[in-house]
Formats: sequence, structure tokens, C-alpha cells
Amino acid sequence: MLAIRHLTFAYAGAESRPVLADISLDIAPGEYVLLCGAGGSGKSTLCRTFNGLIPYFHEGTMQGEVQVAGRDTRTHSVGDLFAYVGLVFQNPAAQLFNSTVERELAFGLESLGLPRAEIRRRVAESAELVGITDLLSRPPGQLSGGEQHLVIIAGMLALHPRLLVLDEPFANLDPANVRRILTALRAINQRGTAIVLTEHRLHYALAEVNRLVVLHQGRIVQDGPPRAVLREDLTAYGLNLPLVVRIAQHLGLPEIPLTVDELMTTLGEAAIPPELLPQRPDVAVKPGAPVAQFEQVSFAVGGRNILRDINLDVYAGECLAIVGANGAGKTSLIRHLNGLHRPTQGRVLVLGQATRRARVSQLARQVGLAFQNANDQFFKFQVWDEIGAGARALGRYDEAWLHELAALFRLEPLLTRPPYRLSEGEKKRVAFAAALAARPDILILDEPTAGQDGHFRRTLGDLLHQLRLRGQTILLVTHDLDFAEQHASRWLLLAAGEVPATGHPWEVMADSAALARAHLEPTQAFHLHAALSAYAAQHEV
Repeated sequence: MLAIRHLTFAYAGAESRPVLADISLDIAPGEYVLLCGAGGSGKSTLCRTFNGLIPYFHEGTMQGEVQVAGRDTRTHSVGDLFAYVGLVFQNPAAQLFNSTVERELAFGLESLGLPRAEIRRRVAESAELVGITDLLSRPPGQLSGGEQHLVIIAGMLALHPRLLVLDEPFANLDPANVRRILTALRAINQRGTAIVLTEHRLHYALAEVNRLVVLHQGRIVQDGPPRAVLREDLTAYGLNLPLVVRIAQHLGLPEIPLTVDELMTTLGEAAIPPELLPQRPDVAVKPGAPVAQFEQVSFAVGGRNILRDINLDVYAGECLAIVGANGAGKTSLIRHLNGLHRPTQGRVLVLGQATRRARVSQLARQVGLAFQNANDQFFKFQVWDEIGAGARALGRYDEAWLHELAALFRLEPLLTRPPYRLSEGEKKRVAFAAALAARPDILILDEPTAGQDGHFRRTLGDLLHQLRLRGQTILLVTHDLDFAEQHASRWLLLAAGEVPATGHPWEVMADSAALARAHLEPTQAFHLHAALSAYAAQHEV
């Protein structure tokens, strides 16, 4: 299906820094491949060679050969390959341009010249497959980031490509939607469709795929069955390995488990060293007085109720994670803090001031927000100027602090580059630095770990801890419950605009009814803790 020989590629203006270096790769019809690696390893660039975006759309120097179904991408355009390769971008907004979801799903089918009846059938089939039938009449621009991703995936499934390529498809999805997409991918793979999946949240995909390919600095460094690859030392490659895999590697287990149940079965009577066990997340910093308050807040758009009777105090120095399913109202909630949304009912206070009459520019001094889609907040031509723009406008420019942020977020090699030309992960890091540049009282990060590798997750976690020691209040909006479990002292669970539970992460996850209502699943650490507790109780009996 795909044959790559000695592929090397460098973007225009960076010819001395190839992103891909001597890649050779074959993918057979019906293979299911997980492509992983650290941020900047070349995953997205490699995927763009599969359908001719490289070399036809992205300028640069390409050497070697890429063939799709026997067609050389140098002599066949993107349009020629459209019927063979479906590509889901990491940023869904880059592929959405129709007035409704239904028209979005139909657009590609119309481009193929399919009969109207067949188009209607495929639109309905793909919408049902990914669970977006109720969104068909909605404008894509009014959907959450996760819902937009579902729309793009449904559109690609409707095309019935022979090779489906998905770049970080789970980054903005809740667990229920991830499971739904995995089920759909399993079905089309069984029908013979080859799938290439890039993903940092490896625990979702490892049990699904039959091949694991690891990229590092533009080269393939590991390639084989997942359990075989996971027996190797992968520490240098920046992967976010699942907890059970890390435990199995440390213990030197001959067979690598991919789930908690597999780990418990493999261990038998063997004990796990205490230092490897998940610890109950602790509150490292005692929170102070409230810095933000929601008092009976409801919010509606176009007659649709987004938030319903929200009551919440946010305390100085705490790290609060707002978790819930796609479309639960998480982003709408945090946008009330900087005045981008105003409550339909109730009121929001920031440092004692009601936001209803406050200017957005005034609230920006107290609240720094890094958007879920970093492209929405960029307007400068260089990364350095982008980082400092807000701080300069607010009269809080501190060049030494900006350099410190650039180092913390590994942005120093990127400072003279245009923000729009960066990878999605690099864009996220620029947005975080820009949000922190003015030293706001409240820092809000919307999906901070989406598209980020293990190195960055550890760096961000350390930074959040240091910020909290300085008294910084942090709000995380995230589907990454593992990260939220490790770094948030409190969770706010949102379900259809309401709050079924709030409290310590393990207290929230122990509330199975509230978790089910929010369509979430416990983390591997919580699951393992519960399994070990049950085993200990049974052993005592």
C-alpha cells in the first residue's frame, strides 16, 4: 500500500536541518501501525508525504521515493491520491470550511463524483459510526475542539480510503469518544483498510495495532510488534509510556502487559516494589483565599444551554483541573474568567470584581489563557515577539522572564521563526509562554498536553509545581486524566454543563456514577491501586 525508499526532507529555508533522514518504510494493505516519537521527531511531516502534501504543498527539498498503491507522489498530485489516502490533521480547524457538519461530511464525497443517494448513505453511516448524528445541522465553528476532530474523522471514514492516516486523533477526545473511534477503526481495518496512527497517549492504541514504529530525530529507530518494541530501552525517545509498561520494564517481565488486568495476571504472587506503585496524589501547596468565584452561573448560546447553575470557588495557589466529555462546557466555563463569555444568569468574580462589566483588556492583567487551538491567538511574525506581545501591551514586559520561559518550554531554537510554521506541539508551547509572560494571577491552560511528548509533560509538570510554590493559581482544562491526576489538587467534573462531582482526583474517580455521567474512565494508576487493594483484601481472607 505504501512504499518509502531513502526519504529525506528539509523545509524551505532550513535545508541544513532535515526533518526526515533516510526513511525507508513499507506498509501493507490491512496493516495497523502506531507511529510515535517525541515532539519534532518528524511524525507529522512523514504523514504529509503519504498523500503528496509533500512535495506539492509544503515547500522544501525532498530526496528519495514515496509510492502509494504503486503511484509515485512526485508524479501524482494530491488530487490524484485523494481516492487512496485519507489524512486527518492534528489541528481539525485546518480542514473545516463548510457551513454545517452534514455538508462537511458530504464535501469529499461530492469531489469524488458519487451519486447523491450514495453520498447520503455514507454521511449517515459515518456520522453514526463516530456518534455525531446529533451534530449534523450544527456549524463546525460552534463545536468544541474534540467535536471538530470527530467531524473530520467521520469525513475521512466516509471516503473509504485504502490508507487512513490520523495525526494525533485522540488528543482532544474524551475516553468514550476515543473508544468509539477505536471501534470504528478496528472495523474498517478488518475490512482491509491500512491505518497509520500517530499518538502520544499510547495506552489507548497499543492493544489495537499490530506494529509500532518509533521515530527519533527524523529516523526510524524501532519497528516491530508492540510488545517486542516495548521490551527495548526507549527512554531516549521521549515517549509517554503507560504506567503498566513502565512497571513491566522495570521488573524485567518477559511479556509486556498493556493493561492493568494483564499486569496483575502476569505478576501472580510477585510483589511490585513500593517506589513503582501509584501514590495517592497529594496537595503540595495549601490554597489561599478565593481568587475567582462562580455564583449560580448559567450560560446559553443560540437557545442552547451550555452551563447550568455553576457554583465554584477557585483558590489562590491551587491547581484545579476541569474535566469532562467533549461538549460538556469546559472551555465555555473558563472563558468567563477573562470576559470572552458573559453569564446569561448569575455572576463571575475575579479578585472580587464582577466580570460582566469589566473590559477583556482589564481582565487580561489577572487572567492568562492559552487557547486549545494555539493558532487562534497568534498575530506576530516571530515567536519571540509573540511571547512578549501581551506582556508589552499590559505594561508588564520583563525580558529576563521571557528568556526564562523560552528555556523552560524549549523555544530557544524557534525564537526567530513564524509561529504559524511550527508543529502543533511547538505552537502549544509558544501559547503557554505567552500566557505566562505577563505574570497573571490566574493561569488557564486549555488542553495543555494535547500533542505533547513525555519530555514536555515532565517539564510542564515541574513548571506547574514551581509556579504553585510561588502562589500561582492554575486551571487545567484537559482530557488527559493521567496528567490531571498527577498535578491537580482538585478536580471539577463537568457533565452537560452541570457539576456532578468536585474534589480530590481519587475521590472524583471513586464516584463511579458521576464518572459514568461524564463519560470518563479512571486512570491506570487509580485502576491499579484498586486492583492491588482488592488483591490485598482477598489475600488477607
